[in-house]
Amino acid sequence: MHEASITESLLSLALEKATEAQAKKIISINLVVGELSGVVGDCVQFYFDAISRGTIADGAKLCFETKPTQIRCRKCQSVFTPADHEWSCPQCHETSVEIVTGRECYMESIEVE
Repeated sequence: MHEASITESLLSLALEKATEAQAKKIISINLVVGELSGVVGDCVQFYFDAISRGTIADGAKLCFETKPTQIRCRKCQSVFTPADHEWSCPQCHETSVEIVTGRECYMESIEVE
């Protein structure tokens, strides 16, 4: 259900930036969403279509770029993508790791008229 609040914030920010640019219409919004963010693109699109009605963002296309999960080993500093939920380092087999990418959720850009 957090997609509703994320979408409200997204629309608010897009409208603010479009107003600053004196835009008449928002054509598309480019989003970056990490695999681990828990954000479901279809839900964001559903909420966006509903709450953007009657605004300059009505009908805007949401474009999602999915960032894969990347993990860094705290022992050898190797960066890797976990396979089959295996989060141990493929180099040294250490299990003490930190997430480098995969939790992102942000608006990268908007296209306006």
